[in-house]
Amino acid sequence: MSLYTYFLLCFVTFICVEGENNKSKLVKTSQGSVRGYKEPDTNVFVFYGIPYGTAPTGIFKFQAPLPPPAWLQPFEATNRNIICPQARTPSLNLENKKMQEDCLIANVYIPDTQEKNLPVVVYIHGGSFQVGYGDMTPPTKFVSQKNIIGVTFNYRLGVNGFLCLGTLGAPGNAGMKDQVELLRWVKRNIANFGGNPDDITIAGCNAGAISAELLILSKSTKNLFHKMIIAYGPNNGLIAMQTDPLETAKVFAKSLNFTNVDSVYALEDMYKETSMELLTKEIFNDKTNFANRFTPCVERDTKEDYVFLDDAPVNIIKRGKYRKIPILYGFDDTDGLLQKSDFDILHERMNTNFYEFLPVDLEFESKDEKRQVAIKIKEFYFGDKPISKDINVSSVIDYISDVLTTYTTSKTIRLHVEAGHDKIYLYKYTFKAKLPGVPFTNLLDATHCPQLTNVLEGEVKQNGNNINKEHESNKIISELWFNFIKTG
Repeated sequence: MSLYTYFLLCFVTFICVEGENNKSKLVKTSQGSVRGYKEPDTNVFVFYGIPYGTAPTGIFKFQAPLPPPAWLQPFEATNRNIICPQARTPSLNLENKKMQEDCLIANVYIPDTQEKNLPVVVYIHGGSFQVGYGDMTPPTKFVSQKNIIGVTFNYRLGVNGFLCLGTLGAPGNAGMKDQVELLRWVKRNIANFGGNPDDITIAGCNAGAISAELLILSKSTKNLFHKMIIAYGPNNGLIAMQTDPLETAKVFAKSLNFTNVDSVYALEDMYKETSMELLTKEIFNDKTNFANRFTPCVERDTKEDYVFLDDAPVNIIKRGKYRKIPILYGFDDTDGLLQKSDFDILHERMNTNFYEFLPVDLEFESKDEKRQVAIKIKEFYFGDKPISKDINVSSVIDYISDVLTTYTTSKTIRLHVEAGHDKIYLYKYTFKAKLPGVPFTNLLDATHCPQLTNVLEGEVKQNGNNINKEHESNKIISELWFNFIKTG
């Protein structure tokens, strides 16, 4: 071989290797190396489907997560299809997604930079604790534009994640314990991805926001994150916590034709032995108010390794015994759209039993007083007209928004301030945009959780000399979030 040929081969080899390096990154983690790839037409590398824990299966499926697997060869982080077992709904496209019980995976987004100690944002997906998956709203553009690290992840849902019997086999809050395990994984490994383990912000909307606020109240999350963004969903609302988890378990068991519901151990055995396919066949939602059935709960002491939540959130805040990290609260003009899929059921029950739709924490001396207050509130919002999807759906949205968001947000902030928390920030999102998904109306208003999508996916585009107002709104919200993430 001539010297010229040798150098030519070396040059070609160098170009090939260098080209491959520009398309992929290899990062060491506590389990082994992982290889991620650059997203097309971006400056962002993504590591999909990294196991951060192991979900117990079989008769152990309601217990806390186990440690993640380890490997010797580089893990190809390319599988973006794994999701946790859940019911299929028309509002969520699960095409090409693979449901499996061992579903605890993280997705890490990193910008193409040599910088280290970048701010980290962990996004907790929403879906009322019943549906969803980590990458529903990928943060590619936010990571690219703001030079931060983004993390999304799955956690167990519905009965699998939130059956709360208070027994060793089903102590409760498995889905929340998944989230704690994810945060521990991030704390251990994010520095190797270029992130700062001492500058982690958690953020979420709907169930993700509720989760975030519950995480600061749990004794199990000390030093795992440092700032928090609540884009709708304070923890004292109707949809946040199970008020009677044992009753929820009984009612759901009856829907599966199980009758021996008075024995908690018989219930536990039934749930352990029932297939995940049957447990997640459809969303269990026999709505009598705005509440969902399987959500986080206050746990009884079952002598498990740890309890995620040992008291009601309101009580913990009032005592002031929690980490008072900086919190940014945001809510929408029309957060009531969260319930739009249930309008058919809701408007009928609101007409007959409106008192059941009052804020859950209001206290009354008697049932009669509660009914009288309900009559006055109903008149304020709906006048003397019956509640109807055809007549006054906008008033229904206003009322639900006030009960689920405006009231709960203001109350939660007041409780924090009274407990000595002085790092609370608040914004209200009122940008008017078309609503493609509101039935029975031509409303123009903000949709549920739009600021989250705007931040993670939004970009500003020029249209001649004018900037499209919707994209300008995206820019404002994105900058607001980024400034908070940067400075707290």
